[in-house]
Amino acid sequence: MPSFTICPAGEEDAPQWLALAAELRDSFPGLDMADYSRTLMKNIRRQSALCAKLADGGLAGILLFSPNQHTLSCMAVHPDFRRRGIASALIREMLCRMPPGDITVTTFREGDPKGAAPRALYQSFGFLPDALCTEFDYPVQRFLLPQSARAD
Repeated sequence: MPSFTICPAGEEDAPQWLALAAELRDSFPGLDMADYSRTLMKNIRRQSALCAKLADGGLAGILLFSPNQHTLSCMAVHPDFRRRGIASALIREMLCRMPPGDITVTTFREGDPKGAAPRALYQSFGFLPDALCTEFDYPVQRFLLPQSARAD
């Protein structure tokens, strides 16, 4: 199993990051790559863009979060590196960097084939199913991690 390090992304990581996001765009309804690129650069500058770097410098996983809105905004792991603890490591690092307060994330609704793995992952961290909503014309569900449940 390849080793990886969780760290804040730097501007030099942006091309690989954007390539991974583009490759996995079907998992992100409504993804506009131009907007996403601007958002990524903003998050890199404020150190709220985390990545799982492989020993060769490649990216195995990515996570954006908003410390101001207490939100896990976007997370993806390359298909070749799934089920190796990368998503969990990214979330643990985000929790260490997130200011106190409840945290939200939206993901696919129950019954959506894309949702089984992310829903189980978030629930393993104590996220609780919350409101059903729609983002980019796609049905999703918000999950909430109450401050009282945070183990960070």
